[in-house]
Amino acid sequence: MLNANHVNKSYQRGGLFSKERKQVLTDVSFEVKRGECLGIIGESGSGKSTLGRLLIGIEKPDRGNVTLDSVDIANINRRIGKISAVFQDYKSSINPFFTVEQAILEPLELQRISEDQQTKKVDGLLSEVGLPHTFKHKYPHELSGGEIQRVCIARAISTEPSCILFDEAISSLDVSVQLQVLDLLRKLKETHSITYVFVTHDIQAAAYICDRILIFRHGQVEEVVETESLKDVQSDYAKQLLRALVTF
Repeated sequence: MLNANHVNKSYQRGGLFSKERKQVLTDVSFEVKRGECLGIIGESGSGKSTLGRLLIGIEKPDRGNVTLDSVDIANINRRIGKISAVFQDYKSSINPFFTVEQAILEPLELQRISEDQQTKKVDGLLSEVGLPHTFKHKYPHELSGGEIQRVCIARAISTEPSCILFDEAISSLDVSVQLQVLDLLRKLKETHSITYVFVTHDIQAAAYICDRILIFRHGQVEEVVETESLKDVQSDYAKQLLRALVTF
C-alpha cells in the first residue's frame, strides 16, 4: 500500500553557501501493508521524523520515492484526502484563532458540503473521539492537551483517509492520557479500516498498538519484526531498545 523505495535524504549544513551536507536517510526501503499499524521506532536523531515527513509528502527525497497505492506521494492532487497526519506538537497543529469546528472542517475545504452536512460531520467526529458536540465552539486555548490531540485525530479522519501518520503523537501527553488516546486509536483503526504509521521513540506504546515494528537507526532500517516476536529481535541495537520495555 504505502511503499518507501530506496529513499535518501540529506540537508545542507554549515551556512548558506556551504556545500557540506548531512546525510539523514540512506537507502530506506519498506512496505506498510494495508490495514496494519506499522511502528517506526528509534532514538532522537535517528531520522524517523524526517522519514515521516517524506511518507506524507511534506518533503521530497533526494533519491528514491514514496508511493501510495503505486502513485508517487509527491503528486499532491493524488494524495489529498488519502493520507493524513497527527503530530507531536498539538499546540501548533491547530490555528489558535480557529474554533474546534473550523479546525476539523479545514481539510474538507475542497469538498462542497452544506452547512447541515458540516454540522453532522463535526458532531459525529467529535463523538467518535470522545468529545461532546458543544466543544465545536471552543478554541484551542480552552482545551487540555489530550482534548486538543483528540481534535487533531478527528481532523485527521475527517477526509476518510486510507492511511494516517502519527509522529510522536502521544509523547507530549500526560502518561494517564496516553493510554486513553492509544485505546481510541485502536478503536478508530478498526471502525474505519485505516492503515497507521506510528512513529515513536516509545517502544512500549509501539508494542501496545502496532502489528509490526520497524527499528530505525542512523537513518537506516535496522530490523523489521512482528510485534508478537519482539523478544526474538536479532540486532544488538534492537535488543538494547527492548530493555526499555518493562512488560512484554
